[in-house]
Amino acid sequence: MQQIVFTFVGDDKPGLVERLSELVSDSGGNWLESRLSQMAGKFAGIVSVEVAEKNAGALLEALASLADHGLSVVAERSARDQTAMVARGELTVLGNDRPGIVHEISAALAGMQINIQELSSEVQSAPMAGIPLFSATINIDLPPDADLSGLQDKLDEAANHLDIDISLQLNPGV
Repeated sequence: MQQIVFTFVGDDKPGLVERLSELVSDSGGNWLESRLSQMAGKFAGIVSVEVAEKNAGALLEALASLADHGLSVVAERSARDQTAMVARGELTVLGNDRPGIVHEISAALAGMQINIQELSSEVQSAPMAGIPLFSATINIDLPPDADLSGLQDKLDEAANHLDIDISLQLNPGV
């Protein structure tokens, strides 16, 4: 079996997911995992599917042909990540919105060789005050030699600099 990961973006309209899932199904593939969302009039997502090796090329071609219908798709064959991890963690971020929040946090993580597994964020009006409030949940994979004390120091430094709250919860034993 071959795993394929593809991203897509196009004008939001009914039937996009149906069309993508039809191509996967027609190739004998299995839709494994996805993150799909509508933003600013566009519909975008990332999808992981599994398909028999003999059908992988046809699926890749079918996905590429969607460009003719206004849907931009980037698809690649993938291998499952076998990287050893000692723990997974979740960062919760909350504070007044300002430029640079995602950059500073991601730079601190990258500097410690910590991988972002998933990042979800939004800006909304804060209750009562009406000012823009940034919130994010960031799932991370920690390498076996992760310096947890150093990570907490880096996160505290970023939180203080940005005047936001960052909390870390570890999920050991992955």
